[in-house]
Amino acid sequence: MALKCGVSFMRLAQIHKTIRCLSTRTRPETINNGGSHAAFPGAKAPYTTEIKFLNEHSYEPIPIYRVLDSNGEVIDSREEPDIDKDTLLNIQGRISFYMTNYGEEGIHVGSAAALSPSDLVFAQYREVGVLLYRGMTVTELVNQCYGNHEDPGKGRQMPVHYGSKQRNIVTISSPLATQMPQAVGAAYAFRRAGSGRVVTCFFGEGAASEGDAHAAFNFAGTLNCPIILMCRNNGYAISTPTSEQYRGDGVAARGPPAGLHTVRVDGTDALAVYNAVKKARQLAVCNTPVLLEAMSYRVGHHSTSDDSSAYRSTDEIQKWTQEESPARKMRLYLERKGLWSEEQEAELMREGRDAVIRAMQRAEREKKPNWREMLQDVYYDMPPILLKQMKQMESHLEKYKEHYPLEQYQSEENSA
Repeated sequence: MALKCGVSFMRLAQIHKTIRCLSTRTRPETINNGGSHAAFPGAKAPYTTEIKFLNEHSYEPIPIYRVLDSNGEVIDSREEPDIDKDTLLNIQGRISFYMTNYGEEGIHVGSAAALSPSDLVFAQYREVGVLLYRGMTVTELVNQCYGNHEDPGKGRQMPVHYGSKQRNIVTISSPLATQMPQAVGAAYAFRRAGSGRVVTCFFGEGAASEGDAHAAFNFAGTLNCPIILMCRNNGYAISTPTSEQYRGDGVAARGPPAGLHTVRVDGTDALAVYNAVKKARQLAVCNTPVLLEAMSYRVGHHSTSDDSSAYRSTDEIQKWTQEESPARKMRLYLERKGLWSEEQEAELMREGRDAVIRAMQRAEREKKPNWREMLQDVYYDMPPILLKQMKQMESHLEKYKEHYPLEQYQSEENSA
């Protein structure tokens, strides 16, 4: 019975094959399993008669593009970007001024210098250098961290969750990778509008393990969005090293299968990042999505509540601090060009430290936003439920005002 069924199945398949050839006039070799390449809708690949399982060691790793060596010397003069003196000094100034994310500064300033100010940025909580390069002041950043009445978010965001509508920087959010599909959606809107603008989305290699990252890669590739997906691979996702975070050739290897033009760059080399992002933007503005993996090392702790000595050696940190520092590379490069000196470096560091201290002292003295503002700005017209809560809170504070430090908050007249 099985043999008869098998024969009938093969005869039926041959009839279908003959009918299809006659009706579509498709060349026989296109659908012939003896051809060299498959024509399946899901994959365009060659046939083979050998069973071979692939793993992370089956391919050569994607190379890392760089311009400067560890001593700040240009490796290939053809790759040295033509950047004017003012921009170069601005890059070095921002690097030295931003002193909290050691080891990652080159990614910030190199990318920011290559983007257009009109391009939309979706940052994570480590890209403060991008904000500084776009003109945000230390005072603005510190006010946000203190949540005083000068904070545009009126104290309703966690510290280091910056945003600036006028500088085209979307407000940062805490959950990892949630900004990635949002960024792709914004880029798709730019494409439909024909705006000529590009979206740049920053994320870490740890965030790339989230489901949102894979969704973002797929949508960016299939929708041909004008976006640069910028992975900051700094070696650690909090206390988890990359060896425990993923297998295979980093994050860049996920780009080509998703239809993303992909490049891997030395993130400690600001000039390499500048060149790579500049070319990536040229592709993205033509609706060709790009994945850029910037290799770096997080010299500092993950946060002020983290002690990285518990999961890595001080020798490892010292190696990256002394040999592969982005600020050191850029400083040596500028010194060789006669654009910078040790005296200028020391003066800039002193000015930067003084500016941060003064901004913190001022921010501490500023009053907090009026309590009513936690209920405002959500709806254009406040709905009845919020109006009810407002009245209840007013009555409560009037009755128990001696138990609340109301003098630390702005009055209703001043907050209007």
